[in-house]
Amino acid sequence: MSSSVATNRNHVFMLVITALTAAVFCVVGPISIPIGPVPISLMTLVLYISIYAVGYRCAVVSCVLYLLLGLAGLPVFTGFQGGVGKLAGPTGGYLIGYVPMLVIGGVFIVLAKKKKTPSRGAVLTRVIEAFGLVIATAVLYLLGTAWFVISTGTPVGASLMLCVIPFIPGDIAKIVIAVIVGPRVRHTYK
Repeated sequence: MSSSVATNRNHVFMLVITALTAAVFCVVGPISIPIGPVPISLMTLVLYISIYAVGYRCAVVSCVLYLLLGLAGLPVFTGFQGGVGKLAGPTGGYLIGYVPMLVIGGVFIVLAKKKKTPSRGAVLTRVIEAFGLVIATAVLYLLGTAWFVISTGTPVGASLMLCVIPFIPGDIAKIVIAVIVGPRVRHTYK
């Protein structure tokens, strides 16, 4: 009986962690600096760090919950907006792209941790993690920009200049921060 009680406590604990992570996304998501059709926000940084803090599976479920809350109309997206219009609008591809970004980044982080050996050390592990987050962010850019092109009819080159190029330096900085801070908060609840 004690193992089933422990299992139930673990399940409840993971549900609470998932809900709290989704709540963090809901608090951070609306805060942004509007610079054009795609605003600057700290959401990708929080998503990167959530992979370390709660694991990528929990981060993905929390992100899906966040997206569903926004879809239901809660003002959890940038600019304190929500609803189908925001998710289906020009920046909706970036919002949906958070999910594959978390999966790809999470897989790389898990693999880097598994491949860590005393001879390789933490530096190589961090490089692999950073590489994974760069690939994950590129997928986010791809999905978001493709949706932006389709929904607005803006040419690809112009869309890249509006939606990707201005964000690359900031996202590189966010990845560096996540790779430094992330391991310190890795699975803090364990």
